[in-house]
Amino acid sequence: MQLCLVELGDKPPPFSGSREWIGTVEAALCLDHYYGVPCQLLHLPHGRWGLQGELETLYSHFQGGGGPVLMGGDTDNSSKGLLGVCSGPCGDHVLVLDPHYYGGPGSLSAAAAQAGGWVSWRGLDSFEEPSFYNLWNPQRQHP
Repeated sequence: MQLCLVELGDKPPPFSGSREWIGTVEAALCLDHYYGVPCQLLHLPHGRWGLQGELETLYSHFQGGGGPVLMGGDTDNSSKGLLGVCSGPCGDHVLVLDPHYYGGPGSLSAAAAQAGGWVSWRGLDSFEEPSFYNLWNPQRQHP
C-alpha cells in the first residue's frame, strides 16, 4: 500500500517502507487503484453528532447492498468497520466490527466474536465528540 501511495503521488518516496500511519483516505485510494472500486468519502468533523447526521446515508448504503464501511478518526484513532445501522426506542446504534482480531482461519465463531467484543452494537454516545471521523463507503459497480 505504501508503494501504491507513492506511485499515485499521494506520499513522498521516503514513505515507502516506513512505519507511517495509513488512514481511511489512503485505504480508499488503494482500493480504487488496485480493484477499481471507488469509495464515497465522508468527513465527519464533529464526532458522534456528525455520525448522527449521516445515519440515513449509512442506512441507504446498507439497504442498497453496500458492504462494510471503514471508519477512522483522529483522537479516537482505533479503526472500525461499520456493518449496519439500527434506530429504535433505545436510540441509534451502529454495528461495529473491530478489525484488529487475529487468528487462524475458522478460529473465531460468531458467538465468540460477539462475546469477545469483536462485533457489537454501539450507541452513538460511544463515539468521541472532539474526534473527527472519516468514513469510506465502497460503491457498487452497476453493469
